[in-house]
Amino acid sequence: MAHHVPLSGRRLQGPSDRAARGLTFELVHARGETDDHTYVWIPELRTLCTGDLFIWNTPNAGNPQKVQRYPEDWARALRAMQELGAELLLPGHGVPVVGSRRVHQALDDTARLLESLCEQTRELMNAGHRLDAVIHGVKVPEELLAKPYLHPAYDEPEFVVRNLWRLWGGWYDQNPAHLKPAPEADVAAEFARAAGGASALALRASELLAAGELRLASHLAETAALAAPADQEVARVRADVFARRALQETSTMARGVFHWAAAESAALAAGTDVQTELTRSPEGRRRAEGAISVGVVDDEDGCC
Repeated sequence: MAHHVPLSGRRLQGPSDRAARGLTFELVHARGETDDHTYVWIPELRTLCTGDLFIWNTPNAGNPQKVQRYPEDWARALRAMQELGAELLLPGHGVPVVGSRRVHQALDDTARLLESLCEQTRELMNAGHRLDAVIHGVKVPEELLAKPYLHPAYDEPEFVVRNLWRLWGGWYDQNPAHLKPAPEADVAAEFARAAGGASALALRASELLAAGELRLASHLAETAALAAPADQEVARVRADVFARRALQETSTMARGVFHWAAAESAALAAGTDVQTELTRSPEGRRRAEGAISVGVVDDEDGCC
């Protein structure tokens, strides 16, 4: 519902109109990053204040460390904003988008990205696939991710898919072993015994890392570390694996998790602590200060 808030005490100065005019602020509720998100439309100025419904990044609709987000509602809100005909978009983060054509395209592209993720996820879920198959089956429209305002620099589409599963299907991933699982450390110890020890798993993780199979290397390194939590050589392998993973990621979410995992194991191997390992490099110190990347406009018309 829109709430109209006239501000009679404000003045607009224009080339042909120096008289006092009131401004109307229309506040519209739209579930997106939060349950209570709101965007603001100022019709007299043709100005749209989107809040975090537009942030010069892939929409933050799948944050793995936060509460439920609402990608489908978010897309509907973008479509509603698109109909307003705004000439100026003031985003929650990043630079303004100027010009009705550019505003329309920025909103349209963002909505199309979310709609594609929602449609593909729903189709795979309705076909009876497990979460694993859904995550790896959804194909992100690369031409949309190439847009400077949809770069996955903070959140990323794979996380949005997981969030949609949680929203529509609950936390059960359709793997019956995960419904009431044994403790992870116990499972890891059994895998290590079957493989010939935690060192064998760590060695294979290193081989996979060298071959560029980072996801598989992560599974084996983590299993080895759970099976032998005090083994410094295993810790060094785990640190190497997750440090490499962090370097390969574009999103702040993924990099943060992988940097932390690498620091945990590097601290064990070196006899230090996580904070020391996280801030050894200038880049690590910058991350610790909380800097967050946004999209980049690389030419004067880059937003379109």
